[in-house]
Amino acid sequence: MINVLLVDDHEMVRIGVGAYLSAQTDIHVIAEATNGQEAVELGLQLRPDIILMDLVMEEMDGIEATKQLIKQWPEAKVIIVTSFLDDEKVYPALEAGATSYLLKTSKAGEIAAAIRRTYEGQSVLEPEVTGKMMSKMRKPSLPHEELTAREMEILLLMTQGKTNQEIADELFIALKTVKTHVSNLLSKLDVQDRTQAVIYAFKHKLAE
Repeated sequence: MINVLLVDDHEMVRIGVGAYLSAQTDIHVIAEATNGQEAVELGLQLRPDIILMDLVMEEMDGIEATKQLIKQWPEAKVIIVTSFLDDEKVYPALEAGATSYLLKTSKAGEIAAAIRRTYEGQSVLEPEVTGKMMSKMRKPSLPHEELTAREMEILLLMTQGKTNQEIADELFIALKTVKTHVSNLLSKLDVQDRTQAVIYAFKHKLAE
């Protein structure tokens, strides 16, 4: 039997989801909580197999509750069930230690299946959440890692105090091309001008 703690501040959600889960032969809702503070207290007291956690609640939200639970009970398995898919909710929830992330638009059967899979040690994520995580993983950890080889070359010449024309002459390319590369690298480094770009380069030890 999989013991579940159901956490949601909406009574109708608790009644609906709770009734469906309780009708399953292998799932048992042992308690309900209406906010994050109650979730932490009941979670640590009852040690359920799965905690089904809403995100937006009064007193303490699901992210903070998940963080406190995992800190005091690292083995806790938290499934986030929410209406939100924005970055400000997804990343903090997963970073707090949530194992799975579902939307409230999921069918009851999908939630039950996620409970079983999470209980078995798997991580269940909405396709949109998986896409967000993959996209974040693909992003360079630092802005300059996005620069092309030519843009990096031009940035290093800028740190030597060379003008656009001098860079064009040294690299045997058109002045217009240099200006385009400079504009692109300023954008990628998220700086306003050449001076800030040079400061960035020295700060990150790209140039001596």
